[in-house]
Amino acid sequence: MIEKILIWAQIAVSVLLAVSILLQNRGAGLSASFGGDFGGYYTKRGMEKFLYWASVFLSAVFLGLAVANIYFSSKGA
Repeated sequence: MIEKILIWAQIAVSVLLAVSILLQNRGAGLSASFGGDFGGYYTKRGMEKFLYWASVFLSAVFLGLAVANIYFSSKGA
């Protein structure tokens, strides 16, 4: 029973993690090669900061759920 709850929770967290990563700004990627980099320093603000910390939090939760899933599945076998 607990294994099924952990699996579904891990699936839900993985979907939320993928969405939070995909919604982040791609400002420092390949555009710097083509002159798109403005060369300045900026801080994350507003929604960009929220998505960054949400992805950090969700990755920690995903890791915790994976460890708990391994623990409970090995205990039942």
